[in-house]
Amino acid sequence: MTKKKVFSGIQPSGDIHLGNYMGALRNWVAMQDEYQTVYCVVDLHALTLPQAPSDLAEARLRTAKILLAAGIDPQRSLLYHQSQVPQHAELSWILGTFTSMGRLGRMTQYKEKEDKGGQNLGLFSYPVLMAADILVHKVHAVPVGDDQTQHLEFTRDLVERFNSRYGDFFPAPEQITPGRGARVMSLKDPSSKMSKSDPDDDSRILVTDAPDAIRRKIRRAVTDSGARIAYDVERKPGISNLLDILAVFAGDAVDDLADRYSGAGYGRFKETVAEAVIEGLAPLRRAFLDLEDREVERIMKMGALDARIQAERTMVEVRKMIGLSG
Repeated sequence: MTKKKVFSGIQPSGDIHLGNYMGALRNWVAMQDEYQTVYCVVDLHALTLPQAPSDLAEARLRTAKILLAAGIDPQRSLLYHQSQVPQHAELSWILGTFTSMGRLGRMTQYKEKEDKGGQNLGLFSYPVLMAADILVHKVHAVPVGDDQTQHLEFTRDLVERFNSRYGDFFPAPEQITPGRGARVMSLKDPSSKMSKSDPDDDSRILVTDAPDAIRRKIRRAVTDSGARIAYDVERKPGISNLLDILAVFAGDAVDDLADRYSGAGYGRFKETVAEAVIEGLAPLRRAFLDLEDREVERIMKMGALDARIQAERTMVEVRKMIGLSG
């Protein structure tokens, strides 16, 4: 039986934090057993914000290295840099001709960044390139959180438009929703998601952080009034966030952990969370430090070669269907 194909991409920030790991990366690793997996460092998307060339080059490499260290296996997954597969951009242009300006202007991500003065054509058409990333491999499913549901619906709409005009060709990708741990909150403001754009470094744990840094950040994490450990997102968001983190690394249910540590006190509980995170990330950190840059670059170039071959099969058919062949 042929496995279903899954695609997911990550921007090359260079630093992957605990929210990225718990909400996406650890699930990417697990999905290699069940699906044909295609994973991409979406460096073209990163250009919607100004980038110093040297910083972007370093971030691309570092992001790829973290993916490999986390357990993405190039023997089981297709892993590559988006910019090295030009079929992404070609299909994006074609799909853009099916997309109305009004629909793009209503996309939440564009409206949020537009309000911050980040207007440019790349940001406006970002969802079209995201759809092309998915469709160029004709994947069956995409793992996304709630904040990306709108983009997946946009992709499914483009599939319907293309297939309606040219015949049934692209599959409409399904949504795979991660379980608990998919939404990790800031350690300094548990009402906001953990983010790499937060100016406070103590708001997030990076997967490559040293043990002492992890202990310090969790020790300083904002908690709540009172001393009882309980899972209550509304009244105790800080402790609830730490319980969510501990549940992933300890492999236990949140309610069981809340009962076990209910009278432990915040200090002891934070120590428990910190040690669980340190132990859980130790294999990734060791693998990251052992990987050589030259080997990572070789793996990504080989992945791009395979991805171009796969994507070109799609584009040969697309060009033929729309009248661009011959």
